[in-house]
Order: sequence, then C-alpha cells, then structure tokens
Amino acid sequence: MSHSQPPKSPNLVLPEKEYLVPNEDQFRSQLRLYFNLLDTAFQDLLSDNGGYHIDFPKIEASYSANQTTTNNTVTKVLWDTAGVLSGFTLNADSTATALYNGVYKIDYGLQAVNNANTVHELDVWLQIDGVDVPKSGVKFDVAARKSATVSSYLLAYSSLVFEIEAGQSVGLYWATDQAYIAGSQDGVYLQTTPAQASPFARPSIPSAIGSITYVGRGA
Repeated sequence: MSHSQPPKSPNLVLPEKEYLVPNEDQFRSQLRLYFNLLDTAFQDLLSDNGGYHIDFPKIEASYSANQTTTNNTVTKVLWDTAGVLSGFTLNADSTATALYNGVYKIDYGLQAVNNANTVHELDVWLQIDGVDVPKSGVKFDVAARKSATVSSYLLAYSSLVFEIEAGQSVGLYWATDQAYIAGSQDGVYLQTTPAQASPFARPSIPSAIGSITYVGRGA
C-alpha cells in the first residue's frame, strides 16, 4: 500500500474566442482527470485504513550516554539522536521546537538507576519555553540497590497531553534527592547500556527515549 498523492488543480486550457471542439475536449479531459484524483483521495481517506494516508507532526528521540546530576538540582533531560522527525526541530540544547500550533502528546521513558542502599526519589516534569507546565510533574521512587554490587533499576515512564504554539520549545527536566556522583556518592542517575550479545542478544538501552505526537488542533 502506498500513500495517496494530494490532488493538484490542473492548468486549464485557455478558451478561444470561437468554440473549438478540440479545446472543449481537452477542457473536459482535464476536469475528468482532476475529479478522478479527488475521488481517489477521498476514497482512500474515508476507507477503513484512511489514517494510513494522513501524516502528522511528530518527533522521536533518545540519548546514548549516561546522564547525571547533583542533589536537588533541576536538570534537563538530554537527547542526541532523532529517529522519526517531522514538524519539529531537535535543538542542540536538547529541546524540541514545534513548527505548528496544536495539541500534542509526549511519551517518555527514563532508565533510572539507584546504586545507593536506600530508596530515593526522582521527579520529572515538562517545560515550554523555560516555564514549568502545570500538572506535568511525576514522582517516582527508585528502590534501594539489590546488593552491594547490584543496582536497582526503574523505567520512569509517563505521558502527557499539552498545547503548544509554533516556534515554542519543549524541554523535559528531572531532579533527585540523592544523585550518583562518581567516586564520592551513590544515588540515582540515568543509565545507557550498550547492545549485548551474551547471555542473549539484545539491543542497546538508551538513558532516555521519548516521542511527541500531534493529537489535534488547539483552542
């Protein structure tokens, strides 16, 4: 199955001062072809699989390295790889700028790790143009490590519907009450794991993965 081609109005033949059968035939042929394109487009759109023929703004991104912070510090979630990208730009400062007004849904998963021997909290929330989005905050408890050498893992997942205007930028932020600081403090961080071949083959695990998809027109 292929996507429908959007119909484009034809450049109609210019009329002559006098009635000419070839001109009239060409004019009718142009209209017939154009209406056939319209019929095909609407039949595809209104079929059971009509959604296949529609495209919407969207972005999917991930980060391929560990992410750390310090205690009780607002920290931006980083993104360095965009997979699906249409209607957005992924910026160098790890924000995404919308190219179109609308209501969007964000889904994200942060691979949180706690290597401390007590449970610690992880807060995550959304900002638009540097301003906190009301009711976007989520709190997670990351369990204490399983043993002195085995950390505890949690996929901090959530989703949120929000409205944004063209040109505004979205950023995801996180903080923890006790952060992992290499060589000085155990705690919470976001971990990337490379692809593994043993004891079974499996793909890499990014420290953060997320997507933003268009839901509909805003107010």
